[in-house]
Amino acid sequence: MEYVGEFLGTFILVLLGNGVVAGSVLKDTKATSTGWVMITLGWAAAVTIGVLVSGFYSPAHINPAMTIAMATIGAISWDVVPGFIIAQLLGAMLAAIVLYVHYLPHWEISDADSVLASFSTAPAKRDVFSNLFGEMLSTAVLVVGVMAMGPNNLAGGIAPIMVGLIVLAIGLSLGATTGYAINPARDLGPRIVHQFLPIKGKRDSDWGYAWIPVVGPILGGIIGAVLYNMVLSGL
Repeated sequence: MEYVGEFLGTFILVLLGNGVVAGSVLKDTKATSTGWVMITLGWAAAVTIGVLVSGFYSPAHINPAMTIAMATIGAISWDVVPGFIIAQLLGAMLAAIVLYVHYLPHWEISDADSVLASFSTAPAKRDVFSNLFGEMLSTAVLVVGVMAMGPNNLAGGIAPIMVGLIVLAIGLSLGATTGYAINPARDLGPRIVHQFLPIKGKRDSDWGYAWIPVVGPILGGIIGAVLYNMVLSGL
């Protein structure tokens, strides 16, 4: 059931998260041009509900970077990591397909960059060091924030809301440079779907950039988890 939880949680995460992006950037929706604040609020809500749904069945990582970080510090067994990541990727891909159907009349009337933005992230300014550092930093903050919830002994049911608030803070404060993927499945799964969907006039899927929202979050997640554990150990 843990794999089902990761699948469902990531599905909800991407469905609602990419859904708010599509609503804002695609042409002639009722939310067109609502902007960055709306997107960050929508993503925060998407994370909250994704964690809430997933938490009944699994650790509610819904993010390969979180899964790998937790395995690195021994919080989970490496045996479950491949299955978690596959479930997360499949959940993200299915969500992207469902969103394609949901926004069907809007794809071909929207510009190609906005179409791609509805599936995956892209930087405001292309700079490998800055973009990679941004994804690493943002994901490290995410992992540290989530790990810090344990010692604070939060009341039951508060945890998903707090995770959403962490993601909201990251989006508002750090996310404007890269679009804050902070989650390889959230970016890679829908990007693969974009590659194969029959959208007239679409652009390439920007595979030259695609490694940054995969490698950056994984490295940042590991660094955040290790540093937080060092602090707890008094080192």
